Amino acid sequence: MSDATVTLSLHINGEPWQGEVPANRLLVDFLRYDVGLTGTKEGCSVGVCGACTVRLDGRLVSSCLTLAAMANGAQVVTVEGLAGREDLKPIQRAFIDHGGFQCGMCTPGQLMAAQTLLEHNPHPDEAAIKGWMMSNLCRCTGYYGIVRSIQAVAGDAP
Repeated sequence: MSDATVTLSLHINGEPWQGEVPANRLLVDFLRYDVGLTGTKEGCSVGVCGACTVRLDGRLVSSCLTLAAMANGAQVVTVEGLAGREDLKPIQRAFIDHGGFQCGMCTPGQLMAAQTLLEHNPHPDEAAIKGWMMSNLCRCTGYYGIVRSIQAVAGDAP
């Protein structure tokens, strides 16, 4: 077993972070255990469920497959960085109002993906929403509430 460490210097949700972490630390573990941001969840550990989705320099990544060292010098945004406690993003409010979540396990990744979709395409149709969101799995909702939530923000709610 290696005791190798790496020094990281990055911004997480707009705040600077600097320190040493084990070289083999995954980004999801770094965020949860080193930084204390527990919103990002690890669901499948193989990058297919989307629960661990964060933004790395504007790109959506599976943090369960990404080494923390890959974030050195980068901007990382987690679900905690979407908005403050008092000023929820419209997508966060829509998930509450339109039943976009139930148990909450997949919700952070769903929110990160949905927000990024809306930034790329402010008025996606249902097919675009489903296509974009297909890499975020949910075992509770049947996806209807998630799609409705995104449509509500896009102004296309049924």
